Amino acid sequence: MPNSATPTHCPYCALQCGMNLTPAADGTDGVVVVSERADFPVNRGALCGKGRTAPAVLSSRVRLTSPLVRRAGVLEPASWDEALDRIAEELTRTRTEHGPDACGVFGGGGLTNEKAYALGKFARIVLGTSQIDYNGRFCMSSAAAAGIKAFGLDRGLPFPLEDIPRTGCVVLVGSNLAETMPPALRYFTELRENGGTLVVIDPRRTRTAEQADLHLAPRPGTDLALALGLLHLIVAEGRTDEQYILERTSGWEEARAAAMAHWPEYVERITGVPVPQLREAVRLFCEPEHAMVLTARGPEQQSKGTDTVGAWINLTLATGRAGRPLSGYGCLTGQGNGQGGREHGQKADQLPGYRKLVDPEARRHVAEVWGVDPDSLPGPGRSAYELLDALGTDIKSLLLMGSNPVVSAPRAAHIEERIRSLDFLAVCDVVLSETAALADVVLPVTQWAEETGTTTNLEGRVLLRRRAITPPDGVRSDLEVMHELADRLGVEKGFPTDAEEVFEELRRASAGGVADYSGITYRRLAEENGVFWPCPAPGGATEGAAIEGAHPGTPRLFLERFATEDGRARFVPVSHRAAAEEPDDEYPVLLTTGRVVAQYQSGAQTRRVDELNAAAPGPFVELHPRLAERLGAAEGDPVAVVSRRGRAVAPARITAAIRPDTVFMPFHWPGEGRANTLTNPALDPTSRMPEFKACAVRVEAVGK
Repeated sequence: MPNSATPTHCPYCALQCGMNLTPAADGTDGVVVVSERADFPVNRGALCGKGRTAPAVLSSRVRLTSPLVRRAGVLEPASWDEALDRIAEELTRTRTEHGPDACGVFGGGGLTNEKAYALGKFARIVLGTSQIDYNGRFCMSSAAAAGIKAFGLDRGLPFPLEDIPRTGCVVLVGSNLAETMPPALRYFTELRENGGTLVVIDPRRTRTAEQADLHLAPRPGTDLALALGLLHLIVAEGRTDEQYILERTSGWEEARAAAMAHWPEYVERITGVPVPQLREAVRLFCEPEHAMVLTARGPEQQSKGTDTVGAWINLTLATGRAGRPLSGYGCLTGQGNGQGGREHGQKADQLPGYRKLVDPEARRHVAEVWGVDPDSLPGPGRSAYELLDALGTDIKSLLLMGSNPVVSAPRAAHIEERIRSLDFLAVCDVVLSETAALADVVLPVTQWAEETGTTTNLEGRVLLRRRAITPPDGVRSDLEVMHELADRLGVEKGFPTDAEEVFEELRRASAGGVADYSGITYRRLAEENGVFWPCPAPGGATEGAAIEGAHPGTPRLFLERFATEDGRARFVPVSHRAAAEEPDDEYPVLLTTGRVVAQYQSGAQTRRVDELNAAAPGPFVELHPRLAERLGAAEGDPVAVVSRRGRAVAPARITAAIRPDTVFMPFHWPGEGRANTLTNPALDPTSRMPEFKACAVRVEAVGK
């Protein structure tokens, strides 16, 4: 290839930072070189360590370059034909002996829109199974469910990041942006430089909390009570926007009554946050003309995550902030394509365009695009954890793409057992992850720099990732995998290998849906810095829509009306309830989990990068000095964290930045330090989100 820079996007988090890639010079240690791309408005050239070192995983030294087939219990190199034939044979056998729903499909929030779309289509029309979901269920499904209830639509941020520095106050709930999305921290720094204020809510005094004007540190699992207490004070202090409530919302009386049952002293007892801090948070939020609430995994990864996010949304509605310029509620999506990944069909209950699988009109529209009978489409299946929990019982074979649940799923030791009990497991991945190591067939697939495709970032901005280099011999794209498997399973058409061709079909399938991409084309994406959905095609046309006269996209939602039938936002009355598992005499401490700056998700890729491992070599247990003193544990001593589901051991990291009744573990590592061995799979009744963020544990000093 010529040594010219290819503009593209980072493979990691939902910022999808812009970067340029240049083929590495001969004799250098690398495949491509990353350089700054200052023209992309989200990161404006800035990159974190993960983005800068992303090309390291392209090296053949750390990635898969040949299919693997298990023979006599050992994974051995095989030809593509042997590997694909084996998968097709096993899936056929499973369907014949047990029915189509005995075949499961599990996707990932890092798949491009084209792959996510094709995977949902493959499950439903090739396998005929309802059993498909993806790891994005573990990311922001609670915020999605709450957003749909309140606004009629789920898009992570209903406004671009550029609005944040121009608002008056941001309440950031359960997000450590300084470590999870470092380039985004500049927006909050600029907010404060412009005279705005930042309130951070987190049980730990994180690097992000250090930047705040006010840090509230509630007990894990009590964010719902905290939001209700703040709304109580807003009402009691006469800070509601009654005209806005009257004109643009419904359901206020019930929501207000629920909030008034959560008086400040009661909320202090539940959360541990002093009443004066509650009052100061209300003042900072209500006094400016504009303000925002942004949530992340902290309040969302709870067995009451939907209600918790709903309570924070109620705060923005009661003060007249949602659907107004420089104000509102937003969710900070985590995974690279966590937004687009759930919009186009790999969630258990959804069809492309964010359509509901139970909606007859949605089924008719998508079936027409796919050329099948609407009645042939299966109904909704199990959510992610429930699907994984059914492996080896109802689900006999599993096709998994771009996920590593052995490390990332709650109650991970149990999920590992379920995966081992399968009759057959096929995994498509770029590396031999802990889950891939258990597979019967492993297929090596292309990575971000080796393929073209689209992603949708946390703002709802659809982006074009461009192919910069040729993949190694022996590696194929996920689209090629689905094409070959569909052909072997009797579906000869409908699974093209060209990403743009898949996107053109996605446009037609999404047309008229909530997440309407029909007015977006590769040509537009190549010439613009992304296009915000919804973006319908002019006149409903979806064939070759030209840039001239095209819909401009929708950077800011809800400014005129909400996406509900009557155009009004809905208050949802909610009340505090305890976490599914509260501390007791046997398990007296709360565990919460999260990320560190140098690793990403299950670590399957970042743990293969020397520079990142040097910065974050392994797991640890963060605990308060008072707890460490009771245990007799010193800095670096091994400590065991024990829950009702298992035991994890890691070095102690002693800090006053965490509550004395709480310990923290990052979840990037397998083995004895696997944090998700401990976590509780109690599910939110609406979103089916597991309760990663709060479970009861005891801590023991190992060998003492």
